[in-house]
Amino acid sequence: MKQVLIRQGQAVVEEIPVPQVGPGTVLVRVNHSCISIGTEMSGVKATSLPLWKRALKQPENVKKVLQMVTTQGLARTRSLVDAKLSVGQPTGYSAAGVVSEVGSGIDDLRPGDRVACAGAQCAHHAEFICVPRNLTVPIPKNIDFASASTVTLGAIALQGVRRANPTLGETFVVIGLGVLGQLMVQLLKINGCRVIGVDLDKGRIEMARKLGMDIEIHPDTCNDVEEVIRFTDGIGSDGVIIAAATSSHKIISTAFHMCRKKGRVVLVGDVGLHLNRADFYQKELDFFISTSYGPGRYDHLYEEKGLDYPVPYVRWTENRNMAEYVRLVAEGRVRVEPLIAATYPIEHVTEAYESLKGEGVKPLMVLLSYPHNTEDAPLLRVIPNPTAQSVGIHRIKIAIAGAGSFLKGMHLPNLQSLSNLYHIQAIMSRTGHNAVATAKQFNANYATTDYQQILNDPEVDAILIATRHNLHTVMALNALKAGKHVFLEKPLALTRAELKEIEDFYSSSNTSQPLPVLLTGFNRRFSCYAQHVHGLIRNRSNPMILNYRMNAGYLPPDHWVHTEEGGGRNRGEACHIYDLFTYLTNSKVLSVDARAIKPVSGYYSGKDNFVATMTFKDGSVATLTYTALGNKEYPKERLEIFADGKVLFLDDYKKLTMVGVKGKGIETKNTNKGQKEELEAFALAIQKGGEWPIPLWQQVQATEIAILVENEIGSMS
Repeated sequence: MKQVLIRQGQAVVEEIPVPQVGPGTVLVRVNHSCISIGTEMSGVKATSLPLWKRALKQPENVKKVLQMVTTQGLARTRSLVDAKLSVGQPTGYSAAGVVSEVGSGIDDLRPGDRVACAGAQCAHHAEFICVPRNLTVPIPKNIDFASASTVTLGAIALQGVRRANPTLGETFVVIGLGVLGQLMVQLLKINGCRVIGVDLDKGRIEMARKLGMDIEIHPDTCNDVEEVIRFTDGIGSDGVIIAAATSSHKIISTAFHMCRKKGRVVLVGDVGLHLNRADFYQKELDFFISTSYGPGRYDHLYEEKGLDYPVPYVRWTENRNMAEYVRLVAEGRVRVEPLIAATYPIEHVTEAYESLKGEGVKPLMVLLSYPHNTEDAPLLRVIPNPTAQSVGIHRIKIAIAGAGSFLKGMHLPNLQSLSNLYHIQAIMSRTGHNAVATAKQFNANYATTDYQQILNDPEVDAILIATRHNLHTVMALNALKAGKHVFLEKPLALTRAELKEIEDFYSSSNTSQPLPVLLTGFNRRFSCYAQHVHGLIRNRSNPMILNYRMNAGYLPPDHWVHTEEGGGRNRGEACHIYDLFTYLTNSKVLSVDARAIKPVSGYYSGKDNFVATMTFKDGSVATLTYTALGNKEYPKERLEIFADGKVLFLDDYKKLTMVGVKGKGIETKNTNKGQKEELEAFALAIQKGGEWPIPLWQQVQATEIAILVENEIGSMS
């Protein structure tokens, strides 16, 4: 399918695999989409800036990059930055089309339904979009796709008017008569208001006049504040809605001065916000911010998970605003057609965006149209990489499932550096443009959004799975059953039931052929430090004391790791350490005890702050202190081991200090946690057969410990 991407200040069209429909979402074949002139053109401008200028605008990202250089080295950091820059940015957030597929959990929409869609995260300029239910509304039969594709702008305008709370007979000023201002004029008229419009563009003033505006003000020809006071018989306007976009602070001051006492100002546009107390204090004005499409916007549970707000408590959500807007358009009470300056086929998207550049008068609204393919045409979810190179017969052909930042910054560069062992056959990502860009950057044969494609590909020997944690077990099992070797980023499982499925696969197999290798990405044990420590304590005569401290850093409560997708930080990250303890003791765990703190405030989670103690069959005792209470300037991970007169101190996988041991310790310039070494071990196990890099019982034990700890700290929080 064709999709618009913004890259280096240009809008380009690329071939992208069709997205997969997921639970709670619908796949929509787009008919028209609407270009948001203000929002999208600012994005185009931002990507056209040189990298150093973008860095000056985002100093927090520069700091992250510098920290990454310190811990992971320049080459790996550059690879990750290049990956981000090469992807291109999807754009667009308002579209209309026909439902093609419906995900599980949706019973009020079906294929063939006509819908309008919103959302900067999903309603892109593309032939197909996958949109959550709460960002999708059915459209009436008597409205065309072109008009319905403006649904997002309409919902934004409607929410701005709702925030103003207009009543019959009031006078409102709309500052800025772009497309939002034009829609607000009409919505205020529907509410029985008298509307005054202010804009520098006489053409836009004339358009607003045709759409019902009562009084026009052009600031260059008069004193706009005095005009408003005059037109309202010296009272002032009941309210002002700001729909302009400018960095000037003057607009906000002007709006305050236009209001009567006890009036209200609603900010919808993006203007300078230097507030002067004298402008609003004596009048006791109300100042409101209107957030995009309405209640639900920026709420992950509402938009992505489909958790609706009950009507008695939240009458108008973003979805209900969208539905009401298309109803008003369908009834002819809001006119959209006069605002549409041009419609371009998606193939001419560069021309469309060029028409919006420059300093002159810009069109109010521009749409994109899409080819009307037959409904039964196959959905192409595989895009070949024309630059892919031929593969040596002795290399392992590996497919990637899930192409997030960690994978692109760590595993893919490592796989490239191990080109004598691996060839990257395919990149599978839920986001098609990400899959294509990643496939090109790392010379994969093809990109896809379909996991089944790589399962069925006879060329694929192994699959590296790096998706959200709740998908790990089922994806790993499907790959193993397809005969693929699996490198599974931790965790192996989130529940006992999932873990049992893995065990049952290996224990109940009747085949005489060797079963596929399974390696969970417990990388710490493969680091040069852990390997050296293991050699020093392997022949000990007594149990050990192991103390591990992880200064994990703070994550907000709504971070995906804390949700059902992530399973929490204990199961998602601390499992690394449970595996390291298992590796160093080479012993079965006998008991697990965990204690979590109970934070006074909701800022910290008890599940992020706990101490877990394990006793092993060999008599060793290991303790993990995991905390988000600390400061990120302090080293993240430290391990102390006391064994047979030796003290071994590992400092953040950069330095190993040894006391009571002959010889010097180890020190590396960058953090070495064994990610590359585990890939080498995985390849060796596949090519040579025999012993796995991590025995299955140890992978299972580390996961069991995590589940036991989770149960204990969960009961305390």
